[in-house]
Amino acid sequence: MLRTCPDGNYRYLPGIGAYSCGVVATPEHQVVHAALRAPLPYRQGFGLVERHLAEAGRPRAALCAVELRLPAPLSFDGFARFNEGYRTLLADWALLLGGDNPVARTNVAPVVRPPVEPSLYGFAYTVPGPTARPTFVVAGSGELREGPMDASGIVRRGETTSEAMRDKAGFVMSVMQARLRGLGADWPDVTAIDVYTPYPIHPHLAETILAPAGPAASHGIRWFLSHPPIAELDYEMDMRGVSRDIVV
Repeated sequence: MLRTCPDGNYRYLPGIGAYSCGVVATPEHQVVHAALRAPLPYRQGFGLVERHLAEAGRPRAALCAVELRLPAPLSFDGFARFNEGYRTLLADWALLLGGDNPVARTNVAPVVRPPVEPSLYGFAYTVPGPTARPTFVVAGSGELREGPMDASGIVRRGETTSEAMRDKAGFVMSVMQARLRGLGADWPDVTAIDVYTPYPIHPHLAETILAPAGPAASHGIRWFLSHPPIAELDYEMDMRGVSRDIVV
C-alpha cells in the first residue's frame, strides 16, 4: 500500500483527503520531529515551517506530518469543512500528489488552554542521513471504524465507562499496530506514543497500551488531556519513531 513522495524523500500510507495514515523516510533519509514552543494559528505556523525548512536546506515537499490543535471538537460536517480549507493550503504548497494527500496529521482539541483558533503544535520533515532503523510518523486515529465518516462507525458510541474506554483504546491500538506494520516498522522502532483523551487511562494503561507496545513501553506514553477532533469521539493516539526530536 505504500506510495512514494519522491520530492519529499518519504513514502506514505494512503488515507483520506485530509491526511495520510502515516509516513516513513526513504533510504538515506530520516524523519525529524519538531514541536513549537507555543502553538501558532496554523496558517501562520506554516510560515514558520517554511522558514525552518529553508534554514535546513529542505524544500516544502519535505514536510511529511503536521500536528494541529483546535479550540473545540467539531461536528462531522464541521470537520469536513475544516479539512477542505486545510487541504487547500496543502494544495497551495504543491504538496498534493494527484488525488492523494501524503502528509500525515494529528488534530485534537485541548481541554486546558485551548487555542482561540486552529493552531499548529508540531510538524515533521525529512532530511538526508541514514539511520539503523526506519524513521516514521503514524497519523492520529480515533475509535472510528473504516467506512463512512459518520457516527455509525464509532466504537461504543456515547459510552465512557472504564470498560468502554478500554474497548476504544484497544481498537485504536490495533489501528496503530496495523499502520506501523504498513510502514514497514515494528514496536522496537517506536520512540514516542501519544494518547489524547479527557477520560482516565490508568485503569487500562498497562493491559491495553503498554503490554501490546512491547519494547516501546520502555519509553512510556505522553497523555494529552484533549478531545479528538470530532465531538462524538473520545480517544485518539499517534506514534512516531525518530532519531531527532527538536523544539523550534
